[in-house]
Amino acid sequence: MILTINCGSSSLKYQLHAPDLSHVIASGLIARIGEPEGTTDHWVGHRGEHHRRAIPDHRAAFALMMENLTNPEYDVIECPGAITAIGHRAVHGGAIFFGSVLVDDAVMAALRACATFAPLHNPCNIIGIEEAQRMFPGVPNVVVFDTAFHQTIPERAHAYALPYELTQKHGIRRYGFHGTSCRYVSRSAAELLNRPLDSLSMVVCHLGNGVTLDAVKGGQSIDTSIGFGTFGGVPMGTRSGDFDPAIIFHLVREAGLSLTEIEDICYTKSGLLGLSGLSNDMREVMAAADAGNDRCQLAIDVFVYQIRKTIGAYAAAMGGIDALVFTAGIGENSARVRAMICEDLGFLGISIDARANAIARGGHPNISAAGARVATLVVPTDEERMIAIDTAALTAAASARQPGQDLAFALAAQ
Repeated sequence: MILTINCGSSSLKYQLHAPDLSHVIASGLIARIGEPEGTTDHWVGHRGEHHRRAIPDHRAAFALMMENLTNPEYDVIECPGAITAIGHRAVHGGAIFFGSVLVDDAVMAALRACATFAPLHNPCNIIGIEEAQRMFPGVPNVVVFDTAFHQTIPERAHAYALPYELTQKHGIRRYGFHGTSCRYVSRSAAELLNRPLDSLSMVVCHLGNGVTLDAVKGGQSIDTSIGFGTFGGVPMGTRSGDFDPAIIFHLVREAGLSLTEIEDICYTKSGLLGLSGLSNDMREVMAAADAGNDRCQLAIDVFVYQIRKTIGAYAAAMGGIDALVFTAGIGENSARVRAMICEDLGFLGISIDARANAIARGGHPNISAAGARVATLVVPTDEERMIAIDTAALTAAASARQPGQDLAFALAAQ
């Protein structure tokens, strides 16, 4: 059985997959790690449990995960030895990792070096791998990078117009994120359309609390909205999206803010929350806008406008578009946001059917209007399954290795 782990700063999300990856046997979310009262949710099929208890650190969270998985009431596994491989999500692989890799000492050292690029994410991902190695000694671990899918972006799209020597020395370039989601969704979209992935040009809109728009041509990422850090691109729940960097210097001089304070504003106080002054949750923002809150309406308008503008730019970058794909929390669940984004995109061949859009979450992925030149789809993302697929492939390759055979145990993003 394959265990997938997504370890955050205050949460641990896990899924246990059947050996053939045909289904998820059990899953769980342990949240508010390190707070006075944490929460645990564990599901086996349609059965689930929710508890509140203190979870002092990640070691305690991993122990709780194993307690849940070995609970005889659910009859999932008897002992840790039932786990044959473990797959981990890592946010940032820098320019080092072009695909998923089996974990060894060199990989861990490189992961730590990449932590400077994602200081809010990579350290937590590293903790998850270390705890898994401690709890499951001898079991192979695989790490799957959000940035790996975007390594195919050409230099003209990932280079910033700063002094070249400076960018090369400090690893400054567009890296992109949510790549695991975009990779899974683009493959699923091709299957739904019954067309070869390498024949399609599509824009994948991963719209959640974090937002990525990705131009995928021939199955490869050729441009992506989030850049060097994780707050660029279009506005997100609490993150700003792109803005004129002159604003930073203005805030230092005129508002007396420190760079640390500005960084915190960009990551945690901007986006939907900053514009609305109310919430980072699109549902709450929409409800308030409907009640007459002008700032909430502005937040929605800015969010939709920036996404629509980026779709147009990516269609131009690819020389046309065959499919527009929505995924993640907002993309999958908000028919209203999808309709607003697609409005006025008829010049690209994008047109959606209102009824199909309204029932898309019920298993009707194609929301295109009759006769539309571009297919518009709603495709649920499944990053955990993508991680499990890579983990199974890499561990199978490792077990098949002949003695002395020199193999680089890495799996390319495509």
